Amino acid sequence: MRISFMRKLGLASSLALAAGAIAVPGAMATVTEAMLRSVPGAEWLTYGGDYAEQRFSPLKQINEYNVDQLGLAWYADMDSARGQEATPLVHDGVLYVTTAWSMVKAYDAKTGKPLWAFDPKVPRSTLYRACCDAVNRGVALYGDKLFVAALDGRLLALDQKTGKVLWEKVTVPNQTDYTITGAPRIVKGRVLIGAAGSEYMARGYIAAYDTETGKEVWRFNTVPGNPAKGFGAEGINKAAHEAAAKTWGNKWWELGGGGTVWDSITYDPETNLVLFGTGNAEPWNPAANGRAGDSLYTSSIVAVNADTGQYAWHYQETPEDRWDFDSDQQITVADIVINGEKRHVALHAPKNGHVYVLDVKTGKFLSGTPWVPVNWATGLDPETGRPNINPDAKYEKTGKAFVSLPGAVGAHSWQPQSYSPKTGYLYIPTNLAGWPYLAAKDWKPGAIGWKIGMDGYAVSMPADLKIQEGAKAATKGQLVAWDVANRKAAWKIELKGPSNGGVLSTAGNLVFQGTSSGEFVAYTADKGEQLWSFPAQTGIIAAPMTYTIDGEQYVAVLAGWGGVWDVATGVLANKGGAGRNISRLLVFKLGAKGELPAPPPMNQMVLDPPPFTGTQAQATHGGQLYGRYCAMCHGDAAISGSLNPDLRHSGVIASADALKAIVIGGQLHQMGMVSFKAALKPADAEDIRMYIIKRANEDKALASR
Repeated sequence: MRISFMRKLGLASSLALAAGAIAVPGAMATVTEAMLRSVPGAEWLTYGGDYAEQRFSPLKQINEYNVDQLGLAWYADMDSARGQEATPLVHDGVLYVTTAWSMVKAYDAKTGKPLWAFDPKVPRSTLYRACCDAVNRGVALYGDKLFVAALDGRLLALDQKTGKVLWEKVTVPNQTDYTITGAPRIVKGRVLIGAAGSEYMARGYIAAYDTETGKEVWRFNTVPGNPAKGFGAEGINKAAHEAAAKTWGNKWWELGGGGTVWDSITYDPETNLVLFGTGNAEPWNPAANGRAGDSLYTSSIVAVNADTGQYAWHYQETPEDRWDFDSDQQITVADIVINGEKRHVALHAPKNGHVYVLDVKTGKFLSGTPWVPVNWATGLDPETGRPNINPDAKYEKTGKAFVSLPGAVGAHSWQPQSYSPKTGYLYIPTNLAGWPYLAAKDWKPGAIGWKIGMDGYAVSMPADLKIQEGAKAATKGQLVAWDVANRKAAWKIELKGPSNGGVLSTAGNLVFQGTSSGEFVAYTADKGEQLWSFPAQTGIIAAPMTYTIDGEQYVAVLAGWGGVWDVATGVLANKGGAGRNISRLLVFKLGAKGELPAPPPMNQMVLDPPPFTGTQAQATHGGQLYGRYCAMCHGDAAISGSLNPDLRHSGVIASADALKAIVIGGQLHQMGMVSFKAALKPADAEDIRMYIIKRANEDKALASR
């Protein structure tokens, strides 16, 4: 691991860190339920800043009048060049952060001295079932323990002082279809976590585990199971699952159903409810397995009793979801005056492009308003909020391609929003990006890979400069300050590309956000005026946080480009301009003068593919297979982002045997490229090779124009 201050620590400290730990000195106060209910302003004890997940800090030493004096106090380089999505936590002077591959680091929060590091040693072959990079969003703290969920489905309890493993438990139903990327939450002495996998054969759930032993206390499944087996529901939730089963169709349970709880979990002490978002229905294409109806409880907010996991209410934001419109985005609880009445509400801005306001106790729909252009629905019912779906958006019925606004990446993805009670604004990291959908013909689920029922090849980006430039021009990002009470944007910041960082707001009238173009920026919270920025040398997708030590306020953010936008969107992947990953923790304070080392030079890769020697039929078939099995990691139309290999440049495509050894033989399984022999034959691998070569030659010709 490269640490900027390692020379100052000396060789002895370097060796101690490499050996595993430098124990946190002195006694540490245990993290209690009372502290989580009322987080001390000097600390950041839970992923969203507090139980309400507002990501608002009362600290104001750094404010609109002096933020231009903010400088780099210290930084630490991470030992992984994957996407970085975690929010650091700070307790008793120690900063805890996760990096890609679910690794955990502990630092002295004032000086940046490394204290200990923990690697759960996630098998790199896990990457094939992680839809959107080997990311992790953070840890949870309770008592004297730290909790981290590993990508391969394990939940681990570590000692806060040393990083020693106290217990670990496999929480996923299997380690074939599920991964975990989200941050755990602590509720009443239990650690809550779900899992990802709605594009595989996963059945969504959220579960609570005893923090002392790891024993499961309760579990709520978000999709009903096989009716012949009692829906696979706990007794207290059988009625809820019987009701949900009526909204599906055919044998939905055979593909799991989706609805995974991969990110948002919010506890509301006032109602003793846990609110969480659920993922898309599986498969995306309803016709692929005869799915019919709303498909509860997918693409919904669900509330359960915090003590028992018993169903309380649900609100489905996207019935009969066929566009991958997860509702897993952060859920924020706030007290808002609506029509002259103070209401205790949940604020949600999911993928589908509408800001929802719901009553926390009952789930009653109070309002829903689009904050971005929306074409998949023509409006919401004013009483229920149910969308009026555009008939053209039902691509499986029309048989035609449909370009949806917003698209599958969402108007708002996982990047956390922030709510400031001082301004009444919800600050939303916003994507303005469409997505093409086309139902696959005669689709059957395979033994490996995504199971979404889509024809990714037919709608992939063509080697057409005019179309590519048009798509780039229409694709961008925004930071939107949404006036909740008045249901309108108070201000907007236009950004170069989508997939910008999460947001922090503070009592100093500030909003902080990192961008995909590599800047860490501070704006005024009330008007959106840019006051300060710092060049991070890499895209920032994680959310910042803030804390104080010895009377000084710090702001920290984890930098490192990656995630779904980079790995999946092909020619649009670097629209923001980042173009590379330099994974680093950046910590700022007033008056600091630290500097980053010069970034390494950018790799200039020139396309020089072998000649295309196949047939058009081969290339077409190979493109169809590539779209189904390869595009999610190696990019749309064989154009990768910055993290995974761009196969057009790979020397492997020059050899049929070399490609088969990887795709069929699994030669690179230790690097995450597992064998696809369960779905592909050697002849299929050759057709994929021909498609990549053909596409590489087309792109080479395009670049020469």
